Amino acid sequence: MPGTNLTREEAQQRAKLLAVDSYEIELDLSGAQEGGTYRSVTTVRFDVTADNGAESFIDLVAPTVHEVTLNGDSLDPAEVFADSRIALPGLLKGRNILRVVADCAYTNTGEGLHRFVDPVDDQAYLYTQFEVPDARRVFASFEQPDLKATFQFTVKAPEGWTVISNSPTPEPQDSVWVFEPTPRISTYVTALIVGPYHSVHSVYEKDGQSVPLGIYCRPSLAEYLDSDALFEVTRQGFEWFQEKFDYPYPFKKYDQLFVPEFNAGAMENAGAVTIRDQYVFRSKVTDAAYETRAETVLHELAHMWFGDLVTMEWWNDLWLNESFATYTSIACQAAAPGSRWPHSWTTFANSMKTWAYRQDQLPSTHPIMADIRDLDDVLVNFDGITYAKGASVLKQLVAYVGEDEFFRGVQAYFKAHAYGNTRLSDLLGALEETSGRDLKTWSKQWLETAGINVLRPEIETDANGVVTSFAIRQEAPALPAGAKGEPTLRPHRIAVGLYELDDDSGKLLRDERIELDVDGELTAVPQLVGKRRPAVVLLNDDDLSYAKVRLDEQSLAFVTEHLGDFESSLPRALCWASAWDMTRDAELATRDYLSLVLSGIGKESDIGVVQSLQRQVKLAIDLYADPTAREALLARWTDATLAHLRAAAPGSDHQLAWARAFAATARTPEQLDLLDALLEGSQTIEGLVVDTELRWTFVQRLAAVGRFDETEIAGEYERDKTAAGERHAATARAARPTPEAKAEAWASVIDSDKLPNAVQEAVIGGFVQTDQRELLAPYADRYFEVVKDIWESRSHEMAQQIAVGLYPTVQVSQETLDKTDAWLDSAEPNAALRRLVSESRAGVERALRAQRADAAAGQ
Repeated sequence: MPGTNLTREEAQQRAKLLAVDSYEIELDLSGAQEGGTYRSVTTVRFDVTADNGAESFIDLVAPTVHEVTLNGDSLDPAEVFADSRIALPGLLKGRNILRVVADCAYTNTGEGLHRFVDPVDDQAYLYTQFEVPDARRVFASFEQPDLKATFQFTVKAPEGWTVISNSPTPEPQDSVWVFEPTPRISTYVTALIVGPYHSVHSVYEKDGQSVPLGIYCRPSLAEYLDSDALFEVTRQGFEWFQEKFDYPYPFKKYDQLFVPEFNAGAMENAGAVTIRDQYVFRSKVTDAAYETRAETVLHELAHMWFGDLVTMEWWNDLWLNESFATYTSIACQAAAPGSRWPHSWTTFANSMKTWAYRQDQLPSTHPIMADIRDLDDVLVNFDGITYAKGASVLKQLVAYVGEDEFFRGVQAYFKAHAYGNTRLSDLLGALEETSGRDLKTWSKQWLETAGINVLRPEIETDANGVVTSFAIRQEAPALPAGAKGEPTLRPHRIAVGLYELDDDSGKLLRDERIELDVDGELTAVPQLVGKRRPAVVLLNDDDLSYAKVRLDEQSLAFVTEHLGDFESSLPRALCWASAWDMTRDAELATRDYLSLVLSGIGKESDIGVVQSLQRQVKLAIDLYADPTAREALLARWTDATLAHLRAAAPGSDHQLAWARAFAATARTPEQLDLLDALLEGSQTIEGLVVDTELRWTFVQRLAAVGRFDETEIAGEYERDKTAAGERHAATARAARPTPEAKAEAWASVIDSDKLPNAVQEAVIGGFVQTDQRELLAPYADRYFEVVKDIWESRSHEMAQQIAVGLYPTVQVSQETLDKTDAWLDSAEPNAALRRLVSESRAGVERALRAQRADAAAGQ
């Protein structure tokens, strides 16, 4: 039996047989405040191309199916409904009409129709999340992206509630909302958001176009909702995308709904985008958080065209959906008039690309255009390759064909395929037309192969420092053990930046930039012969291509002393990223990486880079450092965080970032006393406001070191009796360094499936503390005893949280690798679970290799 899976071949066969016209969906959510189940009635009209008697199926996940009526004939649900499918026998050639009446279930997992009760007002709040295959949890549907249709929702809800969907919200009659049919869209971008939500409204107007805009959140968050800032970013996106795409916004309104316990960052439901409500900031955050939120807003807006208007035929082109939205959102931030974040490519290089590089060096690495055989494959494929590597390669493609030519091709693509489905070849064909470039070879090398290239400069100079030879060597390292495919050399369009230290300003400035194509193993750069060798030669300057970059020996030595002196943030970020990559690859010892960061971070103005460096240093010390040196390195780092905290400008983003970094590793009695005193208010640091979120940061650290127990945690929760406070308290309880606290946290996640998704995630986050290795050691065996059963009995999102979050990552040892290998050999996990566990194993293997290198460097 298929369970809840669907194969690509089944989807292709169904798409050949069926053309879906429309859905009419009636949902009775009048009992939502109490929960349980709700009545779902679906009427689907679809055409069949085959002769009478053909068979197919429609998808549904529901506790009970009451009626199935096909072309007026009643079918016995006991005979036709099994697993997640309703069999459809005896179809008619031409028009068919199916009616399904079922009881569907509210969820607390963030899948299907999620139900959440706000502890502040005791009101229920609902929202749908359907990507990848979860519309079938709410109504009977042909659950695949290429069977588009119109959707007409009729919803009964409690009096006084609001109902939002893809179409404009109508006036309710007797608490029943009857929506207009949508344009033709895929099942996974339909949406319903239901509850007593607070809302703010505006409009985007230009040249006679008028698009209603709405922003929604729970009333308990309304005081924190900065709707003006959100509308400003949204309008910038409308302006930029409509100009670049030369296609008007394709839906009748645009609502953005901040919803609770959301598993992802956001979801591109057509005209009704859902966004995690942690983006409604209750406390002070750094500008990096606002930049990330803006990128999320723009990413989902870009999807209205690329994903919703024109949709992939099957999930192997998921990367194109996500990569295009990522690339264009960051390009918009960088170029839109009035944008607060013209440096957004620095952020991309600093965060998104490091995610891609990490993912691309795992045994699960795969081509950007992945081979998605079934739904199980795609569910674990929302990864750094699908989003970040794909966006990096699109940036490379823009450099390769030219920005104007790229967007002209995109414009033709939208016009040709509006409201339809496409494959990658459709986009590449449009780009070939506008650019004149043959992209078939490019596509094969970049999109159909796995792995990452390394670019190194090879420079020779004479006695006077004049360059006599300059070449760029490209390497294709062996793929990780277990990965499929062969190493591939690729064509790269890159810039080479030449930097000198300016005596007057003390800044590293770019003297010259050379853009060229790198192809094959060795590419000569004759333009540099005869020039004096600069202080720093930076390959892939401006971050045009996707490759790991190494500095030559002389440049590396200079950058080690002057990394913070680059005038521009992007080359700094590229050098920081290279140093971090070398640390992960055991080419740079953790102690040397720490020294490099401490020498340059004080000059780093980009707050997003500062926060990344803080996270990376802690990760390196926790996992990559020689264990015998770890405590000394942690002491050195923590002392530095406190010094930077005290020296930071009062009230600045840097001050807040250093406060959080200090709290993450505070360890001595004096340091912990300071956290305690800052909480009580008996000590202060000028400009540092210990607000709600920062208080929880301090409380969680004090709980993790045993200073705070249930009394203090409960007292803090009394100050913040909100959903966020509940999550923070759960993290603090699970972080306590006692066998009893660990057993309680483990049991709440493993022995019961009652925790909501967000609370389960919070418990797992508290349970795993890197300075509690001995306390956590017994749970390594327990993990392997339960993880397969968990995978087979829980929903995908809940099971993945456990499979990844509770893997014994902090037990960096050969023993952990051996236990993992034994389990992989004997447990026979399915492909998706095998992939997640193998990825976690690779992290331990990398950490073990780095620890050995760090130990050797310290001898």
